[in-house]
Amino acid sequence: MDVAHLPTKCFSSPVPSSSLPVLSRVPISLCRSRRTASFRPVRLCFASGSDTLVAGSRKEDGRVSEAARKKLDESGDLKSWMHENGLPPCKVVLKERPSHHEQHKAIHYIAASEDLQAGDVAFSVPDSLVVTLERVLGNETIAELLTTNKLSELACLALYLMYEKKQGKKSFWYPYIRELDRQRGRGQLAVESPLLWSESELAYLTGSPTKAEVLERAQGIKREYNELDTVWFMAGSLFQQYPYDIPTEAFPFGIFKQAFVAVQSCVVHLQKVSLARRFALVPLGPPLLAYRSNCKAMLTAVDGFVQLVVDRPYKAGEPIVVWCGPQPNSKLLLNYGFVDEDNSYDRIVIEAALSTEDPQYQEKRMVAQRNGKLTVSVGKEREAVSDMLPYLRLGYVSDPSEMQSVISSQGPICPVSPCMERAVLDQLVDYFERRLAGYPTTLSEDESLLADSNLDPKKRVATQLVRLEKKMLNACLKATVDFINQLPDHTVSPCPAPYAPLLKLATNLFFDLAKPQSFFAVVVLLLNRTM
Repeated sequence: MDVAHLPTKCFSSPVPSSSLPVLSRVPISLCRSRRTASFRPVRLCFASGSDTLVAGSRKEDGRVSEAARKKLDESGDLKSWMHENGLPPCKVVLKERPSHHEQHKAIHYIAASEDLQAGDVAFSVPDSLVVTLERVLGNETIAELLTTNKLSELACLALYLMYEKKQGKKSFWYPYIRELDRQRGRGQLAVESPLLWSESELAYLTGSPTKAEVLERAQGIKREYNELDTVWFMAGSLFQQYPYDIPTEAFPFGIFKQAFVAVQSCVVHLQKVSLARRFALVPLGPPLLAYRSNCKAMLTAVDGFVQLVVDRPYKAGEPIVVWCGPQPNSKLLLNYGFVDEDNSYDRIVIEAALSTEDPQYQEKRMVAQRNGKLTVSVGKEREAVSDMLPYLRLGYVSDPSEMQSVISSQGPICPVSPCMERAVLDQLVDYFERRLAGYPTTLSEDESLLADSNLDPKKRVATQLVRLEKKMLNACLKATVDFINQLPDHTVSPCPAPYAPLLKLATNLFFDLAKPQSFFAVVVLLLNRTM
């Protein structure tokens, strides 16, 4: 949004009364601009440790003394604070497990406080204890306005918590923010998102497209940081309660990035709610709840509460898990810092491109748009490779009459000759071998690394990820070789293909086929390794 245009369109709407003392109840005025704003003295806030949501004292990192720890706990733990502010009796307890890093605090997690059966309500958190844009900004219209422009919900929520953190114990949310600081954006494996890894640590992901995804996401966070002042100008009356300057002057980028990642690791996507409530921070939710790909339990909005109904029996003391949605392991690592070995939604991506120099490029592109599936769900690697072949054959068609036959067909049916089939399969074999060669380690070397109980936690999750990717690629390679072995005549040489399709490593899973580009199909292999 162009802030310079704000003075010409001034909106004002009252903020609904709220039971929370931290929320503004004065009208929100959207006519503040850089040229007219009265700036306060700059008060920069610098990080004192990588475990802070925003800058704080050293007492908030792992080197806290026992006396200081007791002082921090004087106001009670997170669950006690929630009960004092409306949390009904529940069937969970807050427990902890040691961190891998001696200088970091132990990881907290939610466990059953009693034996539970599938269908039991573990807890119901009232809306008054849930942080959403609707609650932060006080007006759903403004929340929608913000999230349809250059800022995401995560950026807005991170900014709000950074300002609240600077309030210290005066903030209503102090116990929750302290818990987020303690968790440091770590999942239940005590590993931060790769967004907070060093350059040398990111090298653990060499060969995996996840490394490029991490760098791309980091650039996106930087762009959002540059737009943070939009929130401050649009909801100026809300932030007048904070004795600090505009966001980009009050918070260095490093602090915002830490806060963004912390929010990303614990935000819950609620279903069947308004836009301004769909992304929620639930104090008993993740990362205190462990994610599991084969779980069906979800946090849901029900009659003024966010509740969790368990999908399986639990013994008292067992950690409670929730479903993380149909996310591949690359997203689980990027968002939550863990890899699920039993993830049936895991996938690898293959991106194919038509040659724009092909005289029949437009006709082939039209066929791909009409018939191309962006996602091919399969249960076996052989079927996945088989589903890819029609799209690759399309790039090898050269005879105009054959192309007309393809256009008139009801599917991506291409004439199959022995030499064409050999060329397509040879291209796939070469592709899978090149992808596997891009990893600096072999599968056996990965197995040896994972057998080391002292392996660095970040290297462990990275090795788990690349190992699973290699298993899928090897399975696809084997299936392709099997197809070659089944060809009736192995003496046939591959057909010459001046306009053969290009196979490349994809960093984006989706793109707009209507745009003038050469990419004609993305085949996503959903390989269920448990089958």
